[in-house]
Amino acid sequence: MPENQSETTACHPRRDFLRKAGQVAAAATAAPLLSACGGDSPSANQPAGTPYINFNRTFRWKLVTTWPPNFPILGEGCTLFAQKVKEMSGGRLEIEVYGGGELVPALEAFEAVSSGGVELGHAAPYYWAGKAPASQIFAGVPFGMNAQLVNAWIQSGGGQALWEEVYAPFGLVPLLSGNTGCQMGGWYNREINSPDDIVGLKKRIPGLGGKVFTKAGGTSVLVAGGEIYTNLERGVIDATEWIGPYHDYKMGFHEIAKYYYYPGWHEPGTLFEMFANREKMDELPSDLQAVVRTGVAWQNAWTLAEFEYQNAVYLQKILAEGQVQLREFPTPVLNRFREKTLEVLGEMAEQDAQSRKVLQAYHSFRQQMDPWSDITERAYYRHVGKMASGS
Repeated sequence: MPENQSETTACHPRRDFLRKAGQVAAAATAAPLLSACGGDSPSANQPAGTPYINFNRTFRWKLVTTWPPNFPILGEGCTLFAQKVKEMSGGRLEIEVYGGGELVPALEAFEAVSSGGVELGHAAPYYWAGKAPASQIFAGVPFGMNAQLVNAWIQSGGGQALWEEVYAPFGLVPLLSGNTGCQMGGWYNREINSPDDIVGLKKRIPGLGGKVFTKAGGTSVLVAGGEIYTNLERGVIDATEWIGPYHDYKMGFHEIAKYYYYPGWHEPGTLFEMFANREKMDELPSDLQAVVRTGVAWQNAWTLAEFEYQNAVYLQKILAEGQVQLREFPTPVLNRFREKTLEVLGEMAEQDAQSRKVLQAYHSFRQQMDPWSDITERAYYRHVGKMASGS
């Protein structure tokens, strides 16, 4: 073996040269890649074959809302969303939440995110009807689908793709971020016994519901949230809708209105949105994009659950503390509103091609779901009273 030993020793200089040359070449090849990723090497914990993610890079985003700071449920939900994102990302993505007017005016949130001035916004889609008329369809349609069906349409029935199509020209990605559930029909200081009682009535009611109310003979009035109580108390308006018992109680409407009507035919399941700037979203590593989407999905479920619970609690408080009479809209009144809803939606489809496309998809999905709903949800609620009483 001395020959082999001698041969091995003689080759050391050549082997060292090749080894060093290979190291230099590898370093030269890797340097641009590491530089582009912030100069860090891939984590030892990162699965082999996955795109390189710089786990040391952090992101700071801003979220502007259309709600007052810490607004019950909606503002609170945004704060909780930001906390969830920070926890799930291990602090790599932090989101600072601003109420309406704190960073930008409430109704300029859409433009602020579209321009890239901030990364995220939270609102109800019907606020942007002037920019994209079809957006208000995603918020909800009078006599339309409830929260459960709206969720199904957006998440499983093709609604998300249409929604993204509507927002694409603005560089935005819309995400499903909550629902009020079925709202109340509103507060009235006049009893509503027939469609004639709507004629000449002044009511604070925005959006598609407001257009329907006007067609039914009433007058839709747009009043800022902070002015509704005073206007109703002084008779400037005869009626108002807001959301449901929880928020209505906090507004004090039960102190100044006689009748509380249901159901909320105008907003049977109002959807809320988180919208992200497309370029900013694409700049995030894939895992943080997933964190954002997961956080919004959590917020979507929490918001509806919180609305359902708080509305049930506060309906009882309203009835116990005030001199309010809870009333159901008479069937002829609801039929009049339904008739006028068809007119409003028909005009909308005629005037805007994109709205026509979205409405057709909306109605098609609802028709597809109706047979199933008939033998499940509707049948169940027809009999739930007997089951609850034990008879």
